[in-house]
Amino acid sequence: MNRLVIATRQSRLALWQAEHIAQRLREQHAGLTVELLPMTTRGDQLLDRRLDQVGGKGLFVKELEVAMSERRADLAVHSMKDVPAELPDGFTLAAITAREDARDALVAQRYASLAEMPAGSSLGTSSLRRAAQIMERHPSLVVRVLRGNVDTRLAKLDRGEYDAIVLAAAGLARLGLAERIRSRLSLEESLPAPGQGALGIECLAERAEVHELLAPLADRASELCVRAERTVSRALGGSCTVPLAAYAEMSRGTISLRALVASADGRRVLRASAQGADPEAVGATVAAALRSQGADEVLRSPPSGMQ
Repeated sequence: MNRLVIATRQSRLALWQAEHIAQRLREQHAGLTVELLPMTTRGDQLLDRRLDQVGGKGLFVKELEVAMSERRADLAVHSMKDVPAELPDGFTLAAITAREDARDALVAQRYASLAEMPAGSSLGTSSLRRAAQIMERHPSLVVRVLRGNVDTRLAKLDRGEYDAIVLAAAGLARLGLAERIRSRLSLEESLPAPGQGALGIECLAERAEVHELLAPLADRASELCVRAERTVSRALGGSCTVPLAAYAEMSRGTISLRALVASADGRRVLRASAQGADPEAVGATVAAALRSQGADEVLRSPPSGMQ
């Protein structure tokens, strides 16, 4: 192949990520032409409700997958935290790139930490996972739904619609907006979503020639960690409708995974961890531990924590 087309959402962050992968592919393969196919997804259009109310993470990838099925595009680049736990038949994650900072970040004009925010302060997030963990530790804060791309969310903060917002640190850094971060939330304050901080490249499973071009971009340690995290999500029916977090680190061939599930109001939070070499086995162990604590009951609770 001497030409690749990357299907991408049209947000500034999605375009940055797609162009980042395009440039890496050009550097790896002399003479390769890489083009972008910007698209608007259903998830980009429904901005007035929580994702769990309108269909979940798949709303951001369906149109891209249709473009790949129709061979209008060869691959798509995703933030791994936005990729559903189960891909449609015929699709695969051909590469997961080296992970960046996976933590959540507090963005505010007046407050440098969640602890500084007075009772009744409004905090915006689109994530049930973030909301539940914040409400567990800071029940006096008012957590409100915040949708839109990164620039839209920052603009709402700057207009005073929220006292603070929480975004992924990696996304802000990729857009050159790291200076907006007042503090990075510790893993104890806000355990990340499965795959957060890593980019995943999706393509049709049958496209061996595309897999070959993407292989140099894969990072083995990041892939193993993300696989462990996604195993927890898959085992517990994970999607954006579930307040679920999972984060793994690799050291000397050992995967250390921690995860949690929470009620939407943060009043009940279950935690578990495990170590091992096999990502699926480690993920299954953690999922079973959470289930033994009552995860299924917690995850069946209505997602009513955010306003």
